Amino acid sequence: MTPQRPRQQPAACPCGLPETYENCCGRFHRGAAAAPTAEALMRSRYSAFVRRDEPYLLRTWHPRTRPARLDLDPGMRWTGLEILATTDGSAFHATGTVTFRASFRNGSLLERSRFERVEGAWVYLDGEFPEQ
Repeated sequence: MTPQRPRQQPAACPCGLPETYENCCGRFHRGAAAAPTAEALMRSRYSAFVRRDEPYLLRTWHPRTRPARLDLDPGMRWTGLEILATTDGSAFHATGTVTFRASFRNGSLLERSRFERVEGAWVYLDGEFPEQ
């Protein structure tokens, strides 16, 4: 009798929610759904940074502030996301903010991001970096 291999569990979503990547941020990255809130967009963008998904990051960046391209560091290893605060950003708002801490090997980044709706879809406008 041949021993059975243990089944591989689907990959957890990097954004920290208790879903698989495919059922969480992966559906946004594939274009199967749009992020319904500013926080969901923030989480999906973090996951896109983890996965180095430049097309998604550019697609979800406000046209007024979007760079022509990104230079993602292949050596960067993101290790976790913590949402610290949200203001507005629901289905009933046109703008919202999300304050978060994104951890990486040997450090973290604290940012307060601003989001707006463009043609009904949430996009990242810009961010500021409060004192840590």
